[in-house]
Amino acid sequence: MLPDIDLREEIRAIKEEFSRNFSASHALKSPAHITLQMPFRRTPDQEPLMTYALREFAAAEKSFTVELDGFGAFAPRVIFIKIKEHQAVAGLHSRLRNVLLRKMEFHQAEIMTEVHPHITLATRDLSRDSFGRAWALFENRKFTGSFTVSSIVLLKHNGRNWEILREFRFTSSASSTF
Repeated sequence: MLPDIDLREEIRAIKEEFSRNFSASHALKSPAHITLQMPFRRTPDQEPLMTYALREFAAAEKSFTVELDGFGAFAPRVIFIKIKEHQAVAGLHSRLRNVLLRKMEFHQAEIMTEVHPHITLATRDLSRDSFGRAWALFENRKFTGSFTVSSIVLLKHNGRNWEILREFRFTSSASSTF
């Protein structure tokens, strides 16, 4: 799930701040997003099945609003933007799990069992020392925003970073706020 382009740029600026000030640039390798499924490997000939299943899944989904509120952390390496309410994202994840298992032939071990919705700002290459310094700056820093989730995207790694392979729009226009 991607925020709108303006919010993505605002988040990218914060990721660049982490890169400049804490030598943590790994999060810049993907667009700002909320992860519903951990990375997995599939061959190019499996993409049509994935495309069909995800298009069918998205067609049954309704748009909803995600509110962003402040910063959080998974010590000692990850700092992220918090999602105010997880209910709608967790529901979407649960429904997607069923599609991955039944229609896309994923194994249980390939699928995230739970989701903690957030937008990662720094990870992996944020050292433990830098984490402490960065968290001291971000722990009480204000950040708010919101966006309408009206699609999911399939990201593909090109050898250097993650790119949007396909977007699957929700065709149901009913909207709710969580």
